[in-house]
Amino acid sequence: MTALLRRSASARRPARVLTAAQAAGEWDVVVIGAGSAGLVASRTAASLGARTLLIEADRFGGECLYTGCVPSKALIAAAHAAHAARTAHRYGVDVADVAVDFARVMASVRAAITTIEPVDSPEALVAKGVSVLRGRARLSGPQTFVVDGVEIAFRDAILATGSTAVVPDVPGADAVDVLTNDTFWNLDALPRTLLVQGGGPIGCEIAQAMARLGSAVVLVHRGDRLLPREDAAAGDAIRAALSADGVDVRLGTSVERMTASDDPGSGEATLTDGTTVLFDRVLAAAGRRARVDGLGLEAAGVALTDHGDIAVDDTLATSNPRIRAVGDVTPLPRFTHTAGYFGSVAASNAALGLFRRADGAGVPRVTFTAPEVGAIGVSPDDARARGWTVVTQPHHDLDRAIADGEPTGSTTLVADPRGRLRGALVIGPRAGEVLGELTTAIGAGLSIRDLASTMHAYPTYADGAWNGAVQSAQKGLASGPVAFGIRMLRRWHGRRHALPHRSDR
Repeated sequence: MTALLRRSASARRPARVLTAAQAAGEWDVVVIGAGSAGLVASRTAASLGARTLLIEADRFGGECLYTGCVPSKALIAAAHAAHAARTAHRYGVDVADVAVDFARVMASVRAAITTIEPVDSPEALVAKGVSVLRGRARLSGPQTFVVDGVEIAFRDAILATGSTAVVPDVPGADAVDVLTNDTFWNLDALPRTLLVQGGGPIGCEIAQAMARLGSAVVLVHRGDRLLPREDAAAGDAIRAALSADGVDVRLGTSVERMTASDDPGSGEATLTDGTTVLFDRVLAAAGRRARVDGLGLEAAGVALTDHGDIAVDDTLATSNPRIRAVGDVTPLPRFTHTAGYFGSVAASNAALGLFRRADGAGVPRVTFTAPEVGAIGVSPDDARARGWTVVTQPHHDLDRAIADGEPTGSTTLVADPRGRLRGALVIGPRAGEVLGELTTAIGAGLSIRDLASTMHAYPTYADGAWNGAVQSAQKGLASGPVAFGIRMLRRWHGRRHALPHRSDR
């Protein structure tokens, strides 16, 4: 009890920005890394009364703020504006001489970062009760870190060191300044030709945005379809959309070697299909790997998976029960929302000694191309293989899509044999927003009939899911026990309220 009172008293000490010497001693919870996972974890632990220290070696805000979600969506917004101006004639609006000033585009991207930056600043964290230390932390034992030669002890720790971009090992690439989504945002001049390696979400988003802003883009992907982790319909739709925007999509091939030219960053790429591509800049969008180098995991008894991620159980504990890991450094889905959500789970477990589980089955995900692709849960392809119900509502029958001139998408719902919603795929404008309702429905265990019986505003893109649910529910009324019950009710109602025969009048 004395120790508990002492810890409670220490938690009431004012949080502040510290030097390593000032941070020496023992903390309830130490969080390493101030990206999305670490920020949420530290704020959550502090809010629960734990004396919390957050250590960050670089920038507060992490990959999402500086090189991921925020800059990419700002770039996409600029690209959308250019595309909308060029295609406004579809609506009887003529816009002449659309010009893109790429330096100003990138300035607007950086302005978005600057606007959001204060929310993740050390000062904002201190205001939430988190003590902050700038420095590079290395585990020196099962319950100790070293920062600038100073030992810092912890009762519980949370590792949230994030990930780094993967650059494919291609002969000759060392002589070329290959960009990644970590370095792409330093560009100020629009590349005349941009070669993109990789057809996942990052590659597709940037390829389309840059094509709309005026680059000649070649996208090379070793697989047979884009967005390989999504349903085949999504990959096909995005390939068609990118091609319509002028992206030269090359599937089933990859870069075999590169030859640098005299201009920095430019050169020639030879592909495995024997063709060559001249480029001004090249972007590697081939995925990310966990940032664990120099973290001292061995000293703390923290194990890695075969793929180099920090291994965690379903409570986010590592092989050292006093240390948890969250975010991109783990094998869990790499999204900002999963990092934050699981950061909160890990922090409550660390601060309160709980064993909350991290459920990675119902993770929503959105690719912010045009059209957007939103997906969650069991994919339509997998559902068909299981014999489950799959309902697709094409957007050519969706009134809002018709009015907007965007009728090429679709909404697909997946239901298990009990009729419960178990997955969804939305292809079209605002798919990410439409996915919100479906994510809630799946998380709550609702059925297609529940969705069908809920009133929706008209006209919206959410009508795609509603109309699909209504059609499915109506189909269910046509057969089986429900249909029999309806027939019996109609017969009873008809007899009860039948008009008298003429002979009775």
